Amino acid sequence: MPIAQNHVANALPNQSTNGQPLLVPRKMFFTKGVGSHKHELRSFELALRDAGIEKCNIVHVSSIFPPNCELISRNEGTKSIYPGMITFAVTARLSSNENRRLIASSIGCAIPSDSNTYGYLSEYYAFGQTEKEAGDTAEDLAAAMLASTLGIDIDEDKSWDEKEEFFRISDKIVKTTNVTQSAVVEKGGYTTVVAAGVFIL
Repeated sequence: MPIAQNHVANALPNQSTNGQPLLVPRKMFFTKGVGSHKHELRSFELALRDAGIEKCNIVHVSSIFPPNCELISRNEGTKSIYPGMITFAVTARLSSNENRRLIASSIGCAIPSDSNTYGYLSEYYAFGQTEKEAGDTAEDLAAAMLASTLGIDIDEDKSWDEKEEFFRISDKIVKTTNVTQSAVVEKGGYTTVVAAGVFIL
């Protein structure tokens, strides 16, 4: 890891480095939700409400799991949310008004065994995929990005199950996971699915 990256990785969140404040999240939680309404915007708000983050001013960010960041439960994470707060999150969102259409949104996550090294988060959404299919794809994307950073050579054409087993025996990747929301569009309006990795500073 380059010296500058080491310096940032080992700094405490929100300290200053060279006079610049660091906004490095200390914790992150996963959440998901679904909402349906005749208006697309309201279906999105209902999906956020279902996910427990509707009162946040969400800022979409990509897609690094910070060094030394702790994964916490949704229940614990939402206790740190306050109405109107600026909230950084990696989000995946999909809406449709096509009756009976299957939709899915997913966030994949891959965390390295070295906690001083950053991991990856991926955003994925799809039509016509089950929750498992979308979740596996999102997880695969995050793991592939982390693997390339760590110098792990993996055959991209292998199935996710094969790659997951390969990562499991690797000493460089400690955890891969995903959070996925799927739904079938309800007649007469929009359905929105949301998945998110929400950062706590």
